[in-house]
Amino acid sequence: MATDAVLLPIDGPHGQRDIRISSPNRVLWPEPGITKLDLARYIVEVGEAFVTANGDRPLSLQRFPAGIDGEQFFSKNPPKGAPDFVRSVMVVYPSARTHPQLVIDEPAAAVWAVQMNTVVFHPWPSRAENSDNPDQLRIDLDPQPGTDFDDAIPAALELRKVLDEVGLTTFIKTSGNRGLHVFAPIEPTREFLDVRHAVIAAARELERRMPDKVTTAWWKEERGERVFVDFNQANRDRTMAGAYSPRALGHAPVSTPIEWDELESTDPRQFTILTVPDRLKSTGDPWARMHENPGTIDQLLGWWERDLAAGLGELPFPPDYPKMPGEPSRVQPSRARKDA
Repeated sequence: MATDAVLLPIDGPHGQRDIRISSPNRVLWPEPGITKLDLARYIVEVGEAFVTANGDRPLSLQRFPAGIDGEQFFSKNPPKGAPDFVRSVMVVYPSARTHPQLVIDEPAAAVWAVQMNTVVFHPWPSRAENSDNPDQLRIDLDPQPGTDFDDAIPAALELRKVLDEVGLTTFIKTSGNRGLHVFAPIEPTREFLDVRHAVIAAARELERRMPDKVTTAWWKEERGERVFVDFNQANRDRTMAGAYSPRALGHAPVSTPIEWDELESTDPRQFTILTVPDRLKSTGDPWARMHENPGTIDQLLGWWERDLAAGLGELPFPPDYPKMPGEPSRVQPSRARKDA
C-alpha cells in the first residue's frame, strides 16, 4: 500500500541514521504553512546546537498530533517504539514517584520525537546521570498584562548585574513568546530546593532594585503591570521550552539564544523556524560554551539566609506540589480576606 512517508537522512556521532517521517505534509502551523517535514528539517539544520543545549537531560515532550491548533498533551514517559539509540533515565518527581524520561543524545533522536508529533521540547535543568542536582540556574522573566517584551529587557539587564555580583556568568534567550529566560551554569552539587532558594534570593534582590518594574508576587492579583520573576520554574519537574525549541504559537517562533549586546535591539518575532537556521549559520551559537566555567550558588544562599533572618520566608509552591515546610497559605489573598 502506498504511503507518503519519507526517510530523512541525519548525520550524527555514530554515522547516518534514516528517520521515517509519516504524514510529512501535515500542516502544523497554518499561518506560515509549516509542515511536519519542515519541522523535522529544521531540527536537522539546528541539530548540533539543539543537542548541545538540550541533550543529556531528562526531557518532556509537548505533542500536537493534529497541529498547534488541535489537541495537545505532555509526554513524560518515552513514547512507545523508541529506536534503540534513544535512551531514557529514571527521575524522581515531587510526589517521590520515580519515572523514566526521554534523553536526547543526537539530532536523530530529536527528529524521531518530531515524528512522534513533538513541537515543544522541555529539558530539565539537570543532567541525566545526576538529575537531582541542577547544573543550570534558570530565571523566567514573564511580562504580565499591561507589559511586554520591551519591559523584560531592563529587568534582564539588571538581573545580569545581580548575578554577576555573586560570581555567576549569565546567558540569555528569548522565550519564544513575550518573555526572556536568563540562565547561569552552576556546579551540580545542590539539589532543587537549594537552587529554588537561590533563585528566590536573586529575584528578591532584583525586586528591591526595580520595585515598580519587577515582582515576585505569586498571586496574579498582586502582580500589577510588572514583570513577574517566576521562581517556581526552578522547582523539580518544572521546565521551560528549551533553546532552539519551537513554540506552539501562530507564527512558529523559536526560543532563541542571543548575545547580551543584541538584547536591546532584539525583536523576538523575527526568530522563527524559517529564520533561525540561517541566523545560526551566520552568527554561531551564543550558548556553545555555556558550561565551560560553572559557578556556585553559595552567595545566593547566603542572601536567602539573610532574608529569612529579616522575616522574608518561603514563597508558595505550585498547586500540584505537596505542602512544603515553611510554605505560606495557598489561598488567594483576596479570598483569604473575604473568608476572614
